[in-house]
Amino acid sequence: MPRSAMMVPFLLLSAGPALSQAVTGDAAAALLFPPAPAEVEINGQGVLPKDQAKMLAMVAKDQPYYAAIAISPDEGLMSEATIAAANHHTIEAASTAALAECNAKKKGAADCVIVAQVRPEGWEARPLQLSASATADFQNYSGALAISALTGSWGLGATAEEAVAACTAKQEAATDCTVAIAE
Repeated sequence: MPRSAMMVPFLLLSAGPALSQAVTGDAAAALLFPPAPAEVEINGQGVLPKDQAKMLAMVAKDQPYYAAIAISPDEGLMSEATIAAANHHTIEAASTAALAECNAKKKGAADCVIVAQVRPEGWEARPLQLSASATADFQNYSGALAISALTGSWGLGATAEEAVAACTAKQEAATDCTVAIAE
């Protein structure tokens, strides 16, 4: 069966707000965004001067989606605490990772804030979202794909077990790898 975007309306209505089990490759192909291009949303109003926001937008557009950039408001954009977490499977995961690392590195009192997010162009919530790199790998492979929501890691394999092992092997911290796509 060819992978077809015609399945999108049906899948969006039937899949619910969150992916709870693996989908087939055909279903995944209908849900995923192309690996490029991406769009940047700057959220730095009140935190970044306009010239820094413009510079950040130019830099962020080269980050693979899903990405988030966090800064310490007390230290500004050029601080060591400025963190870009990129190539995650959701914007929420990228934001959580960026904020955690920024807050660990900051020297100021205020908590870090997200000042930019990178998503696929034309983004809308879907039951299955993959990082740009995992999406690109999936497009050239059939079998199983496992993902880590915590780290953004992913792995491919001929079986679900091989995909989980490949996902876990990519990053030591990827202890939550689960199968997202299985033929």
